[in-house]
Amino acid sequence: MSKEETVESGKPFLVGNKKDLIETKRTSITVGERVLLIIHHEGVFYALDQHCYHAGGSLLNGDIEELDNRLCIVCPKHKYKISLKNGEGIYNATNPKEKDKPPCWKSKGIKQRVHKVTEVDGKVFVTLSETPGWIESDYYQSEKGR
Repeated sequence: MSKEETVESGKPFLVGNKKDLIETKRTSITVGERVLLIIHHEGVFYALDQHCYHAGGSLLNGDIEELDNRLCIVCPKHKYKISLKNGEGIYNATNPKEKDKPPCWKSKGIKQRVHKVTEVDGKVFVTLSETPGWIESDYYQSEKGR
């Protein structure tokens, strides 16, 4: 897709054939002005901004881990963990006042913009997120952050 093409707000955009996307497992694609990462993992497609909210590192080669029943991608640059489902930043919390309690996984809130993925007749579509307000990964989708 060229920069001149526009993506209508709320409309699905064709990102590829299901078979091809399953085979590659991860694909980087530009939709409108956003650089997205499309992931196929254990039978499910996910789409999120490709650059990590923390420092803009590419998530393309990040490991996928399950943390407390949350499937997350781990940024290769600084090991930040991001929920594939909703873009929450996940961290391992400890309470120094309760040394006997083991650490537990907590959410920092939504940090990474995720996008809706749909499949129709062997084709995969992404609808860009319309979640209002600033999400930290938006910075790396702007001219200033690139």
